[in-house]
Amino acid sequence: MPQILPVLLGGDANVYGMARSFYETCGVRSLAVCRRALPALACSRLVRVAAQDPAFAQDTVFTATLLGLAAQHPGKTRLLVPCADGYTRLLARHADALRGAYRFACPPPEAVEALSDKQRFAAACRAAGLRTPQTVVFCPGGAVPDLPFGWPIIVKPADSDAWARCRFHGKRKVYLAGDAAALRAVLDAVCRSSYCGAMLLQEYIPGPDTRLGVVNAYCARDGSVPWLVQGQPLLQERTPEGTGNYAAVMVEPARQDTALLDTLRGLLQAAGWRGYANFDLKYDRSGTPVLFELNPRPGRASFYCDAAGAPLARPLVEDLLCCGPVTPPKLRPAVWHTAPWCVVRRHCPSRLLLHRAALLRRRGRASAHLLAAGEGAPRRIWFVMRQCGYARKLQGQRQRLEKG
Repeated sequence: MPQILPVLLGGDANVYGMARSFYETCGVRSLAVCRRALPALACSRLVRVAAQDPAFAQDTVFTATLLGLAAQHPGKTRLLVPCADGYTRLLARHADALRGAYRFACPPPEAVEALSDKQRFAAACRAAGLRTPQTVVFCPGGAVPDLPFGWPIIVKPADSDAWARCRFHGKRKVYLAGDAAALRAVLDAVCRSSYCGAMLLQEYIPGPDTRLGVVNAYCARDGSVPWLVQGQPLLQERTPEGTGNYAAVMVEPARQDTALLDTLRGLLQAAGWRGYANFDLKYDRSGTPVLFELNPRPGRASFYCDAAGAPLARPLVEDLLCCGPVTPPKLRPAVWHTAPWCVVRRHCPSRLLLHRAALLRRRGRASAHLLAAGEGAPRRIWFVMRQCGYARKLQGQRQRLEKG
């Protein structure tokens, strides 16, 4: 196998998970390139931030930075992996300029726009026979229209990439508004921020976190989709800024929804997708999966695949380096978590699922996301402090709610 250099586009926990997958699968360390590196990459031996530039998302800076980085590492096979929505869009636009310097799997621009846009994604799901929540598109500042569904409702941005770049007090990935007053408070906060896109007012699918589902897929160069892995979330993040992200995911081979996976495979093939895709969904009261969105990248919790014996790096290496068929995943039961296990144990809404996850953990089949075995003492100290800070943040949040 040629000498590999993974170059990961992003600066968050998703990048750490991908770097960990390359390290544990291929024994190689990665480089990260991003606008801003987040604490998730601190003190790591597995990934080094090669460049961070606030202007990196600009087209000319994007290509110049990556071409310059490639020139610094001759003699290596450079694999380029986008780990955030905006970077996938940039790579799709500039694929021709970068193809001589890197190997990568990326959907064409028209496919990215077709499935990343929430409304067009809903249309593609309907054509495939999949359900999505009823949705109203709303531009903040105007009068809230009559909604064809009842309260509570989900409120989230239509433009995920623009949302990721803005900062304001009370910002969350998604909001749950219980009435018109709560909705107006959210929209007023958005109007005061730098976000200029539309907001989605969406039907709420009731049920606990354990009715959620997550699927990661890899689409090969030949158009096939041989690699799909479904995870069972045990809990969503409990901190305000983490709402909408998964805190713990379990994988059980016997509980893969094969009918759903086959339908998602057909949806991706019809769109001409290439590379990674990540789906978020929830099962309604009748047991029907309701698709929320497709992310044009590996999901932030995607290291659950590695924990279950299906490394994220493997299909990329088989497809782009070995130029052979991608091996379908052979799964083993496992549990992945980014929150401290004491938080998962306290807040998981299903005692049955928690019991199964705890058995896996006792058997050594658990993986804490942000600490790989190859890390040194500085990273381990950072990790312990991060876990303690997470627990303290939840304690403070609970106290504020009790006083309020």
